[in-house]
Amino acid sequence: MKKPRTAAPTAIPSTRPPLARMMHMHQSIQTGDYPNATQLAEELEVSTKSVYRDIDFMRDRLGMPVDFDPQRNGYYYTEEVGNFPTVTITEGEMFALLVAEKALQQYRGTTFEQPLISAFRKMSEGLPDTISLQLEDWNQTISFHTRAVPLLDLEVFDRIARAVSRREQLTIRYRKPGEARAEERLVDPYHLANINGEWFLYAFDHLRKDIRTFVPARIKAVTPTGKKFPKPQKFSLAKRLRDSFGVLSGHGDHKVVLQFNEFVADYVREKQWHESQTLKELSGGRVEMRLRLSSLVEIERWVLSWGGNVRVIQPPELVAGVQAAAQKILGTVKA
Repeated sequence: MKKPRTAAPTAIPSTRPPLARMMHMHQSIQTGDYPNATQLAEELEVSTKSVYRDIDFMRDRLGMPVDFDPQRNGYYYTEEVGNFPTVTITEGEMFALLVAEKALQQYRGTTFEQPLISAFRKMSEGLPDTISLQLEDWNQTISFHTRAVPLLDLEVFDRIARAVSRREQLTIRYRKPGEARAEERLVDPYHLANINGEWFLYAFDHLRKDIRTFVPARIKAVTPTGKKFPKPQKFSLAKRLRDSFGVLSGHGDHKVVLQFNEFVADYVREKQWHESQTLKELSGGRVEMRLRLSSLVEIERWVLSWGGNVRVIQPPELVAGVQAAAQKILGTVKA
């Protein structure tokens, strides 16, 4: 899709050096006439500042051997140049760029916002006019929506992120759910992870002598100790989460069997809920799910979210936990 022609060239935002303008400069330089910034600016009906910026882009970003000859007062190529290096991009890649730009919205306000925007801008600067226009045309076709947005102290989050990248030991004040006061912990922050839209810090807790999972939103204060910790050789988030249903991992080995009725079976079939998941079709449109988990905390909450549309077959402790929670909801058991 081409931009419509007008009587005079439309000014293009300086955030993206336009390909057509630089191709014109390339052709003028390649003729050997030594055009200067003033001449090029008049031909293109832009400012000399725009010309300088585009020449810098051609030299520094596209690797073109353009230089300025003071005696001839113009630009020239120091070596032979063939075709202008254009950007080729498939429709799938273009859509992926749009998705990436939209995904930035979930990082608004975090320490990652500006670096992500800067990186995306650098990528989009090299796109031709036609590609950029189509991205704008597709702007309304995709979006990201998150209803439960974590409330983060951005200063605290930024300090944690920096400490993780620099392997700096921290003293934190952390308030666990249900506790009135925050307690002090000495930690080696190993890894920050965003899991299903929620942020989690995996760190070695010197008080517990083990790796613990912390929620940044519950960290009330962060103080660097001035010490650094060695790179954790044995820590692997993938292995740690392999047998968990979400974030929390345990030391158990639970074989979970759930049966979903026909009203929700299709929703269950549509997703890969866990790596160990296997599904078995049952009569009447029902489906059975089998899982292998190290902890039952998160699977119990998940089961309860389905209301009366799921039945827990095993293990017995999960059956008991769900029954107790259901009775509390009904108010038949005192909290």
